[in-house]
Amino acid sequence: MMSHNEELWAGLSRHREVLIQLTELVDDEHIHFKPWEGAMTLGELVVHIATSLDMFLNLVITGNFAPPAKPEFAGIDDIRRIVEEYTAKSKAEILSLTPEQLSGLVDFNRKKLPGESLLQLCKDHEVHHKGQLFTYLRIIGIEKLPFFIQPV
Repeated sequence: MMSHNEELWAGLSRHREVLIQLTELVDDEHIHFKPWEGAMTLGELVVHIATSLDMFLNLVITGNFAPPAKPEFAGIDDIRRIVEEYTAKSKAEILSLTPEQLSGLVDFNRKKLPGESLLQLCKDHEVHHKGQLFTYLRIIGIEKLPFFIQPV
């Protein structure tokens, strides 16, 4: 039987696994693609998705908001490494969250939310941006895409 924290990670990781699959479809030539002026590049979008979970977790753990990290990358291999590193870090942090951190209130967007609710928002944030990434990939000509969530 899974612990509550393992269940939280399982729900998030079903989306993260698809993000990882999507990065396998991209070559270096497309990491700077952006569909409109002012949009994030494809590479920036993937890194933003990966690092945002870390940002939300930091808020749950410390109570302090800090914008997500913006690690630099030169190619898709760097992006894949960033996703892998942040995924491992986030998994470890989620599995170590205390019941007090999950139920404790944190300030986010002028509201007070329990830590666990903030993690649900984070999952929704990842789904939102992953949807954008699906669109980017279609625009650059990738036709065969995985389902939006890893089935159970």
